[in-house]
Amino acid sequence: MTRNKTLSRTIGAAVAVVLAIMWAFPVYWMINSSFQTTATINSLTPTFLPFGGTLRNFQAVLDETAFFPALGMSVAVTAIALVLCIVYASLAALAIARFRFAGRKTFVLVVILVQMLPAEAMFIAQYKMLAGFGLLNSIIGVSIIYLAMVVPFTVWMLRGFVAGVPVDLEEAAMIDGCTRMGAFRRVTFPLLAPGLVASGVFAFIQVWNEFALASIILTEDEKATLPLWLRDFAQTSNLGVTEWGQVMAGAVLVAVPVIVFFMIVQGRMAQGLVGGAVKG
Repeated sequence: MTRNKTLSRTIGAAVAVVLAIMWAFPVYWMINSSFQTTATINSLTPTFLPFGGTLRNFQAVLDETAFFPALGMSVAVTAIALVLCIVYASLAALAIARFRFAGRKTFVLVVILVQMLPAEAMFIAQYKMLAGFGLLNSIIGVSIIYLAMVVPFTVWMLRGFVAGVPVDLEEAAMIDGCTRMGAFRRVTFPLLAPGLVASGVFAFIQVWNEFALASIILTEDEKATLPLWLRDFAQTSNLGVTEWGQVMAGAVLVAVPVIVFFMIVQGRMAQGLVGGAVKG
C-alpha cells in the first residue's frame, strides 16, 4: 500500500512538472527571443539560451514614440477601473451579504448571468452608448466600460469574503458608537484584504490585457493602450520582414507591470491573511 502511494505521488509530481514546463515554456521563449536578433530567431537551429544576445530590441521599443503614450493610457485606464471596481464591489458585496431586501436573489442571479454573456455580444451596444455621450477615444469612456466588465465577478467574489466575516464584529463596533458604514470601514473592510487583493489581481489582469473592446472604442493611434500598440508595432515591418526580436521585447515590457503588480500584491496578501487571523 505504501509503495503504491509513493508510486502514485511520484507519477503525479512528474505530470505536474511536465505541465508546469509546458505552461512556462512560451513565456520563457518570449523572454529568450527578446534578446536575439531577427536572423537568429529565423534560423533553422533554435537558440534556447540567449548567450551573446543583444539589448537593441528593447532599445528599439523604448525609442518607439508611441510606446510611452500607450503606457500612460493603460496605466490611467487600469487605475481608474481598478479603484472604482474595488469601491463599488465592496459596497455591493456588503449589501448582498448583510442585508435582506426585495430583489436580492434576483440581483445575485443577474450578476451571474452577466458573466455568462459573451463580451462580443455587447460591443455594438457599448460602442453606440459611448458614441452617444461623446466618450469614444477617451480615458473616461473606456474606463466605464472596463469597470462594468470586471465589477460583476468582483462582487460575486467579495460576497463570499464578506459573508465569512462574523457579523458580531460589526455589531460590537456599532455598540461602541460606530455607524453601519463606520463598522464596515473600520472592522470588516480591513479583514477583506485577501479577497480585495485576489479580486484586484483578477480585475487588473483583465483590464490591462484587454484588446478586443479597446480596438473598437479606441480608434485613434494616440489613444491606444499597450495591447493595441503592440499589435500596430508587430505589423510594422522593415522591407517586409517582421522584427520578431523587437516584438518579443515589446511583449516583455507589456508584461512587466503585471509581474511587478503581482509581486507587490503577493506580499500584501500574506500580510492581510495574517492580520485577518489575528483580528478574527
